[in-house]
Amino acid sequence: MKNPKMNHVRQICSLTRYTAVDGEEKGLTFIDCHNGKLRFLINESRALDITQLYFEGENISFLSKNGVTNKNVPFANRFEGGMLYTCGLDCVGEMEGRETHGTLHLTPAIVTRAECDENGILIEGFLRNSALFGKHLVVKRKIHSAAGSNCVEVEDTLINEGTKAEDYALLYHVNLGYPFLNEGGKIEVNARSVTPRTPWAKENLAGWETVSAPEDNREETCYFLEMSEGCAAYTNPTLGKRFTLTYSRQTLGEFIVWKSMASGDYALGLEPTTTKLDGGFRFLTLGAGEEKHFSLKLSMENVQ
Repeated sequence: MKNPKMNHVRQICSLTRYTAVDGEEKGLTFIDCHNGKLRFLINESRALDITQLYFEGENISFLSKNGVTNKNVPFANRFEGGMLYTCGLDCVGEMEGRETHGTLHLTPAIVTRAECDENGILIEGFLRNSALFGKHLVVKRKIHSAAGSNCVEVEDTLINEGTKAEDYALLYHVNLGYPFLNEGGKIEVNARSVTPRTPWAKENLAGWETVSAPEDNREETCYFLEMSEGCAAYTNPTLGKRFTLTYSRQTLGEFIVWKSMASGDYALGLEPTTTKLDGGFRFLTLGAGEEKHFSLKLSMENVQ
């Protein structure tokens, strides 16, 4: 039964698809979603990743100085950060001879469903990762957010539609930025251990969970966490807001925290992944006809 208090669904939520016609975004297609509490911008041309997230009108996500671009340039010159940047399937981190963080994010999605009604927003699509005489991997992605809710849910199914086993790696780069990210904020996790990636990260291990003020040319830090549960949060006590990331720990068995407290590159990454980086990097294998399921839930709440 229709809601008698509502004349049109856009009174409580909306979905708009458009293609950018100018600037560095020219040619990219986006899906602009608003559920009445959250607004999130999905890049249809880039794996159905979430470019930005707003909560009660305020930006939550990190957007790098590169912005969102359609230019074919090296990774460091085009990495936008974004609320969700999906890394894989052929690389996570840096590997000689391969694209940094893989090519999946660069894959345009085929959207099969984009609906908005009084129940909320639902988007479905798929990404094809294939080669002539080679692999045939497909990622089916579903994004859902109920009307008036404080969360966005992302469900991925990785399917091997080929005839032989294939290697894969996945990392979900979830990125927070200013004004939500600010000094005094704190990372909140239930971790059994925290291992620094670099000597600089080890030197700053004592304050790994806190966010400091930006500092010119400050080196990034990265930590490998052994998580006790598939949940990580960040709270800004000044704003009285908390972000919580819940994920499928059974298929994303590793977790990385990336902190960049550098002026102009001020960001916090919460990154569930199938593998560690560097010497700890390992591919997983998906058999012919096999599939694996991955899920993320991005939630915001007021805590005052």
